[in-house]
Amino acid sequence: MTTHPHPDEITAKRLAGLSPAPKPPHHGDAAHGDGTLIDTPGVRPPLVLNNRSFGEVTDIICGYAENKPPRWWHPMAAITGLLAAMMGGFILYLVITGIGTWGLNNQVDWAWDITNFVFWIGIGHAGTLISAILCLLKQKWRTAVNRSAEAMTIFAVICAATFPGIHVGRQWMAWMLFPIPNANAIWPNFRSPLLWDVFAVSTYGTVSLLFWFMGMVPDLATLRDRADKRLRASPDGGAMLLPFIPIRVDTIRARVYGFLSLGWRFSSRHWHRYEAAYLVLAGISTPLVLSVHSIVSTDFATSILPGWHTTIFPPYFVAGAIFGGFAMVLLLLIPARELYPNMKDFVTTRHLENMAKILLLTGMMVGFAYSMEFFIAWYGGNEYELYCFQNRAFGPYWWAYWTMISCNVISPQLFWFKKLRTTPIVIFTVSVFVTIGMWFERFVIIVSSLHRAFLPGEWGMFHPTAVDICIFVGSLGLFTHLFLLFLRFLPVFPIAEIKAVMPQASPHHHDDHQGGH
Repeated sequence: MTTHPHPDEITAKRLAGLSPAPKPPHHGDAAHGDGTLIDTPGVRPPLVLNNRSFGEVTDIICGYAENKPPRWWHPMAAITGLLAAMMGGFILYLVITGIGTWGLNNQVDWAWDITNFVFWIGIGHAGTLISAILCLLKQKWRTAVNRSAEAMTIFAVICAATFPGIHVGRQWMAWMLFPIPNANAIWPNFRSPLLWDVFAVSTYGTVSLLFWFMGMVPDLATLRDRADKRLRASPDGGAMLLPFIPIRVDTIRARVYGFLSLGWRFSSRHWHRYEAAYLVLAGISTPLVLSVHSIVSTDFATSILPGWHTTIFPPYFVAGAIFGGFAMVLLLLIPARELYPNMKDFVTTRHLENMAKILLLTGMMVGFAYSMEFFIAWYGGNEYELYCFQNRAFGPYWWAYWTMISCNVISPQLFWFKKLRTTPIVIFTVSVFVTIGMWFERFVIIVSSLHRAFLPGEWGMFHPTAVDICIFVGSLGLFTHLFLLFLRFLPVFPIAEIKAVMPQASPHHHDDHQGGH
């Protein structure tokens, strides 16, 4: 009878140098997907596939910004640009005509505008979470997704800031939100959570922009140097900007990327200060993940309206923001890794599985919050509170509530199965449902609490108008258009961080390659 050695005995022999280290499965092994789903003690799954060299990594990542875009890029950029222009046109119409063009009424005076604001703020949270918190926790798998998530944060904040800016009605008086001395002696009410929003979102946007830009500085310098090298190699050749304009594309690249790289020279002093500043910004950004959406939730929680006046809102909103934000990251990266060459080498199945697990965790947190709302309303004995939640589930907007439950609570449960949480099309489909469900969550919270007030004479229904719908669709177009521009002109991955997690970066890589221990 043949006896197999115990796994601990195998590991001990390998660590003692008495047996060779097991090799990871071949790329494309059916049992392990792309080779990153291995779960063998002592074997680290690769974070970059196909045994790329440092030079190949630089060429691939810089190639996304230097080479011609794929054929689908221009039609998609045109369509999303038209949607963004439509948004601008309807906002202009709104400013000229007034917010009566929305479906708001005396009963429901917040609706799609604040729903969209909270939705986009939530979308922007995953970028800071991936960049800051995972950086502080030394999670190496963040390197493939952090740059895209940070860019998504900036674009989502731009979309989010649009809606309260146009909701104030007299947009030209929005400067009075800030504590600027004025002739009318009218000062902002600093006890209002609506004013806290102004400072929280502006601070969050500023820090996120600094974090995103500073992380790109070394990569922008790489693009600058590559463009300059091509110019020096062929002073009279290269692609022209336009046939009738005698300016080379590489000349523009060298100057623009040179300006943005802030004189970076890859010196040890630059790297030392860069890494220290990056950690400082990560430490500053981490509390913002908790504070910004907590402050957004106090817009509702400090009121006396049933359905809003509850202490669960801050953690509930933060969990929901991370939930929706990660879903949007997956919505953007899964198509990108299919459409761009070699992107699967950096965004592996392991990355997708890790984010699917986070979706499952935060989805369960959100589901717990939904159930606790009903429990506390019943346990508190407040008939108005209990009626509000019963009305959400069984009243005129029941379809929105059960859409929210189906998308946010039920669909992520598929990720309990490893086969499903490692299949990109399943992850993408669930991410679509989660994004839809998170928008409906904000709609349910806002509209269903307002359309049934304390007195039946104040009851009313909200129906969106074409202006409501077109501005929201336009914001989706603006967000997607900005992300397409990011994919086209800026480094999608942090080159130095990608190289740092490759085997070649280990000081023992040469010994391991030669068979040493």
